[in-house]
Amino acid sequence: MKYYSTRDKGRLAPHTLKDAAFMGLAPDGGLFVPERIPAVDMAAVESAAAESYADMACYLAGLFFGEDVPQAELEAMVRRAYNFDCPLVKVAEGKYTLELFHGPTFAFKDFGARFMGGMLGLLNQSADDLVVLTATSGDTGSAVAAGFYNVPGIKVVVLYPNGKVSDLQESQMTTLGGNIRPVRVNGNFDDCQALVKKVFADSDFRTDVNVTSANSINILRWIPQSFYYFYGWCQWKKATGAELPTIVVPSGNYGNITAGMLAHAMGLPVKGFIAGSNANDVVPQYLRSGVYNPRESVRTIANAMDVGAPSNFERMMYLYGEDFGRLTNELSGFSSTDVEIREGIREMYDLYGYVSDPHSAVGYNASKAYGIEGFWLSTAHNAKFREVIMETLGREFPIPEGLQIAMRKQKHFHPMDVRVDDLEDYIVKSLTD
Repeated sequence: MKYYSTRDKGRLAPHTLKDAAFMGLAPDGGLFVPERIPAVDMAAVESAAAESYADMACYLAGLFFGEDVPQAELEAMVRRAYNFDCPLVKVAEGKYTLELFHGPTFAFKDFGARFMGGMLGLLNQSADDLVVLTATSGDTGSAVAAGFYNVPGIKVVVLYPNGKVSDLQESQMTTLGGNIRPVRVNGNFDDCQALVKKVFADSDFRTDVNVTSANSINILRWIPQSFYYFYGWCQWKKATGAELPTIVVPSGNYGNITAGMLAHAMGLPVKGFIAGSNANDVVPQYLRSGVYNPRESVRTIANAMDVGAPSNFERMMYLYGEDFGRLTNELSGFSSTDVEIREGIREMYDLYGYVSDPHSAVGYNASKAYGIEGFWLSTAHNAKFREVIMETLGREFPIPEGLQIAMRKQKHFHPMDVRVDDLEDYIVKSLTD
């Protein structure tokens, strides 16, 4: 399988899987996409999913990566990565959510980060360390840190905005040590993301330093996120007997929902998607107006979606051939204010006894507003936002032991202003530590 940049309209510059994975961002600034989208056999998907998530993921991973990685190594890696479940939960009659927070960091990012960590471990045969550079608005950092922790030959530099992630999210990123190097940036998430892009655009620096990204721009983070859409579909079909769900996706950088669109292009039967955002509603506004107007992000209680210039917008447009009509025929937008998010959290708890995190509450709000037949994605465990839950519901809930462990440890991070020269100096220093 070859990979091309979304900006390479003539497909003049093919890249191998290893090249695309290690570059992260294409040389022309575009995002990598596969040369072809494989067609799935839904009967095979259902049969494998009936066994386990890992069995189904082995089948789907083979369609993309079976030509580049020995099948036995690929399957062993997938089974190590996916030793947890993602159940479809019936919240109430006709209301279903796919819980994606049962991995080690209690967020959906575990699905992409653990797969990517395992794949880079298989692909990196160089004597030089590979630097994984990523920006996070919340859960990406903890998932990447856990997914790459102690992977030989890899150093991880995680950028996160000072004061704009939850205390628990920061604890998960800053307490591992080892090959994980957290950087607390005096800015917002867009500043962190801009720093990452500037490093990738610095060809002289990248000549000397082997660096890639673990954000959803990376092909190895993006593709495996498509797998759980198939698993959710299989469970929803079994629970309801229906086959064309509408899927609501809480969205920030839009890697998650474009992974769903990739699944649809592979043959997953869906009626459509709804992108649920917080006050950073750049894409919902675009879907209404046809005008894409990225802007500086604003802070909300659903901080992992505090993105004003979503990187995966370009990949989303590529999948639909830049055709606004095609896109809006299958994708709708929705946004919730902080007040509305809290209302959704309270309503789910008061009516159904279900405790939702703020991001997943956006999914619930959207599903209710549209009256969908389908399910929304629950992207994080409520305990990761215990301050918001306490303020909203007036009581505390049990914190999983895995999260308590991180909270008890001392944080270690490198403070930094928004300066690309300082970041590049720190990356070089990290390689010698």
